[in-house]
Formats: sequence, C-alpha cells, structure tokens
Amino acid sequence: MKFGLNLYSLRTLIGDGERFLQTAYALKEQGYDTIQFSGAPYEPEVIKSVSEKTGLPVVLTHVPMDRIINDTDKLMAEHESFGCRCIGLGAMPANVIGTDDFRKTVEKLNSAGALMAKNGFTFCYHHHHFELYKQDGETALDYMIENAPDVHFTADTYWLQYGGADVVKTIGKLDGRIDCLRRKDYRINKKINEKGGVSYEPGFAPVGDGVLDFADIIEAAKKSKTKHFLVEQDDAVNYPEPLEQVGRSIKYLKENFR
Repeated sequence: MKFGLNLYSLRTLIGDGERFLQTAYALKEQGYDTIQFSGAPYEPEVIKSVSEKTGLPVVLTHVPMDRIINDTDKLMAEHESFGCRCIGLGAMPANVIGTDDFRKTVEKLNSAGALMAKNGFTFCYHHHHFELYKQDGETALDYMIENAPDVHFTADTYWLQYGGADVVKTIGKLDGRIDCLRRKDYRINKKINEKGGVSYEPGFAPVGDGVLDFADIIEAAKKSKTKHFLVEQDDAVNYPEPLEQVGRSIKYLKENFR
C-alpha cells in the first residue's frame, strides 16, 4: 500500500519554498509515498517544484471555498500543472450547519464538483465532527451524501470517532466516494491542573498509538474503493520534534499494512 501525509501536520515546517522542500525530502526518507498540500499559502509553482524535485506526488489539496465555487476553471488548470486530480475543501463554515445556508452551500459545492468531474477532477470535502449534527432526523453528512452526488469525501477517522459515529459503518456508507481517507488516531489524554485535579479528554495521536482499530478501518476503506490513504496528526507541530511524530505513523503503517 501507498501512504501519504497531509502537510497540515507539519504546517510550521512548510512556510516557505525551501523549508517545504527540505521537509518533503525528510518525509520521502521516512517512507511516505505521497503528500496532501494543506497548512501553508497555496502557491501552485512552489508545489509543482517540490513535487518534481522530491518525487512525491500531490494527491489532494485544501483550497478556499470561494475559489472552489467561483474560480473553478482556473483552479483546475493550477492543479493540472502539478498533477493533482483531487481538489479539496477543509470544511465549510461551521456556523452554516443547521441553517438554510447549509443547503445552499451544498448545492454550490455540488455544482463545482460536477464541473470538476466533467474535466477529470474530483471535488473532495473533508468533514469534521460538526457535520454529524442532526437536524430533522438527518445529519448534515447524510444530507450531503444523499443530495450532492458530485461531492466526494476525505473521510477522517478521528472526527468520526469524536462525533460518535461508527467509523467502519460510515466508511461503508461512503462506498465509491472516498477518494482520500485520513488515518488520524484518537486517544484519551490525562491532564492534571495546578490544584492536582485530574481530567481526561480526547486528543490526537500518531497512527498506532491511539485506540482506533486500523486493521478494520483500512479493510473497510479498501472495500469502499478508497484511492488515497493519508496520515494526519493535527498537533504534531506542538511537539519538540514534529517529524518524529509523523515518523511514528509511517513506521507503524509500513510494518503492519503492506
């Protein structure tokens, strides 16, 4: 199997072209096969240069929603320049969920997705937990699945778990529409405050260090015809050695899933 990394995990290490290049070389050395561009200014020429020099294909991006809806043709041309067929959105504004604007936004995104599909591209929407908000007996995610056939998804294992969904069943529900799967692990962290009080709360983890069953998840993703598998650890940059964090993930995956 091929495994990639969403660069948002290392967003503080890709802020300019040279740092981006050196970070990409390091990921290649760790064993990563692909990258998703996210977490730094979107500059197509820089992305193209780094991808070509390192031999790491860019399989997905996250770009502003306004450009997806209103500048679709130019966006496709830019992605063509660096060989990426999946154009992604990190999230719609959380405050539109559960409002009339939600359905209007989904309609606009679906129209952009239809135009992309006609030109050989795929629009991929990355969900969080708030798309599991239920209104009138239906979650926002289910509404998108049923009413926006040209919206494909970047399924995120952490946010499905965080939102209380069955990760494996949800992946099955998205059969044929998961172009990218975020393998993001979920663990419970213990915190002690200044008075000695203890609390437990969910947090991010390198893949394999948390509680998610990635054997079942990856098997379900394969059955659902997932195209790209991407690691993400949102808080990796909060550690002294962010590359070490994402290195743990690829080591686990390469050792357990070939």
